[in-house]
Amino acid sequence: MTITEISTPVGSYAPDFELPGIDGQVHHLSKYLEKFRAVCVISMSNHCPYVDLYVERLKNIQAEFDSQGFTLIGMNGSDLTTEPSETFEQMQAFAKAYVLNFPYLWDPTQEVTRSFGTSTTPMAFLINSEGVVRYKGQIDDNPQNPELVEQHYLKQAIACLLRGEEILLTETEPNGTSLVIGN
Repeated sequence: MTITEISTPVGSYAPDFELPGIDGQVHHLSKYLEKFRAVCVISMSNHCPYVDLYVERLKNIQAEFDSQGFTLIGMNGSDLTTEPSETFEQMQAFAKAYVLNFPYLWDPTQEVTRSFGTSTTPMAFLINSEGVVRYKGQIDDNPQNPELVEQHYLKQAIACLLRGEEILLTETEPNGTSLVIGN
């Protein structure tokens, strides 16, 4: 099945989670919300060509907003039966190869992935400190060429949220590799 049955709409509470990270620690969304003004959960995978295109942009977003109380959290919710390269060990190798500057978490049961309503990799969910999803969808409007990006959807949403301003575009159609959700 490639369609998720549950979705977390903009304006509703993000599902809390307790997931293992590649750092060997267990990560809780609620702990991040206590520490940061804004959190962005981004669906990722080790094999996705779109994630490959976006990983440097994601690292730049983390670096740009880090000092303002923001963090990005990568979450791998791929189905191991259809994507055997999505093991925890492969995630660690991926993070090391790309020198990720943000946590990379594993959702081996896909429970959290289903709860968010993740349909593609990558897909962004920007969450405020109260745990409410304020933006979801694309990172920007040009996966292929960062030089030709006209709309920085995620960066604009983060900037607005951190300034306490209204986010004008709260949702965009996800653009990436379809995520297979197992049974």
